[in-house]
This record gives sequence, structure tokens and C-alpha cells, in this order.
Amino acid sequence: MITVVVLSGRLGAVLPAAALSALRTAEAVYAGEGVAPESWSELGVDGPAPAVVQDGAVVITTDASAYPGAHVITTPEPLGAALLDAAAVMHRLRSPGGCPWDAEQDHDSLRQYLVEETFELLEAIEDGDRAAMREELGDVLLQVLFHSRVAAEDAEDPFDIDAVASELVAKLVGRHPHVFEGNDPAVHDATSQQHRWEELKQAEKKRESSVDGVALGQPAVALAAKLVQRTARAGFPVDLLPEGDDTGTTLFAVTALSKLAGEDPETELRQVSRRFAANVREAEAKARAEGLDSLGAEDWRRFSPS
Repeated sequence: MITVVVLSGRLGAVLPAAALSALRTAEAVYAGEGVAPESWSELGVDGPAPAVVQDGAVVITTDASAYPGAHVITTPEPLGAALLDAAAVMHRLRSPGGCPWDAEQDHDSLRQYLVEETFELLEAIEDGDRAAMREELGDVLLQVLFHSRVAAEDAEDPFDIDAVASELVAKLVGRHPHVFEGNDPAVHDATSQQHRWEELKQAEKKRESSVDGVALGQPAVALAAKLVQRTARAGFPVDLLPEGDDTGTTLFAVTALSKLAGEDPETELRQVSRRFAANVREAEAKARAEGLDSLGAEDWRRFSPS
């Protein structure tokens, strides 16, 4: 029987461990489709694959379809291998001869797209739309790749996608000592891990305040909830939260009580808002079905879902 070893297009001339035994005992080793001549020596290739390959031979190729019935050994790719393709495409788009629009962008011009793509992903998650989630996650990933590529061109303080990924890895490992360094007595469930994460983060960043690092530019409800969450962990008493009858303070109080009760007020409000929008559309559709182009107060009451 012929043995076919299929190389990974991403990994190049990297042989899978499962192929080593077959290569050692092969009658001959041939190079098939997609195997560059300059890699023949390191792969132990005797020559190009003939039209008819004898039994006991091994063909190294990137396409096994020409050898039906052969014993096929594939080259496994590491998790995340396709990210290499994404980074390469972003590099091509941004490089000379690439896309003129991509070449003109900078961190400031890309901000709006980062916000838009994030909210589109959030909507897909709320809708439970798996296909949309996959697409929108890709769009958010594009923003990470794009900003990293722009950053790599900075003359004063350059960094690239590898630096971004390396810093993320260091952060994840450093904040999960119970996983990567053995047992951590401070972590025994998800809640204690969340507290431990914040403790490690505050020590790591040498923060002086429990609210340092809270993104003040986020939506107001999410901002209030995050501030309350942070201060509650620091032991801030509930009776010292803002008090008053004005709209802002009232909204803050409702948000605070919701967060302290273990709810996510941003998500709760978004769900109510989306139901409201759906009800408005339904009422307008019913009105149009009866020939109405505009609705008065009584029409809204008649057509709105109960």
C-alpha cells in the first residue's frame, strides 16, 4: 500500500510524528503536489512522484486526492493556526500594493468601527445567532489585528500582534496561579476566582484606588454598575452611595441596587429596550395592514401588544 503524508499549507515542511515510522521503512520517498524542491533534502525525498507509485513508497504532498485508496497521514495543526492566515492577510492589506483605504487608517479613524463591531457582536449573542456570532467575532478580531498592524508602524513605540498576544498570555498565566502554578488556597470557586483576579490585577498594576482602571467612556449604566462592583469589593458601604431625587442619581441608585443584587443592569435594560423596539415595530406593522400611515395615541394603544 502507498502511504501519503499530507503537509500543512500553514506549517510548511513540518512532518507529523505519525509519519516517521512509515518514512523509515519506505521503499522510496517521493515529493507530490505542493512540496517545494528546496525542502526535499530536509524531508528525505528521493525525487518527484512518478505517474505510478509502487507499493511500500511514501508520497509527501499537500493534496492526497491523487492517491485514492492510499493510507493517509495528515499533519495536525495547533489550535489557532488559522490566526496566522488572518495576520498575514492584514499585513498584505496594509503593505504597499495592498488596499488604499486600509493604508490610510490610524488608531483614531478605526475607533468607530471597534465600537460598532463590538455592539454587533453583542446583538448576535443576545439573539443567539450562531452564524452571526461567528462573523462578528471575526470582525472584532479584525479590529485587534488592524490596530496591532498600525501600532507596528509607529516610529517611537512600535509593537505588533505577537507582542499583544504575548502580553495577553502573560496576563492570563499570571492571574491564574491556581491553574498554571499549582493550587491557590484563595481560589475554590468562580466567585473567589473573580475576587482573586481583581486582587492580582490591582497588585500587578500598582493601583492606588479601587476604581482605577475603570473605563469612564463606557455606556453610563455599565459604568455605574462597574463602579459599584469595584467599590463593593473594597468594602464601600451601601449607605454612602449617591443620594438625591434628580434623574442621574435615581438612575445610579437603581443601577447600584441591581448590581449589588447580582444582576447585570446593562443587559437588563438592553433586553427591555429591545422588547420595546420589537413591540413598536409590531404595532406599526398592524397599523399599516389596516391602511394607517400615522398613529395617534389611541391607535398606539389599540395596536401595541398587551
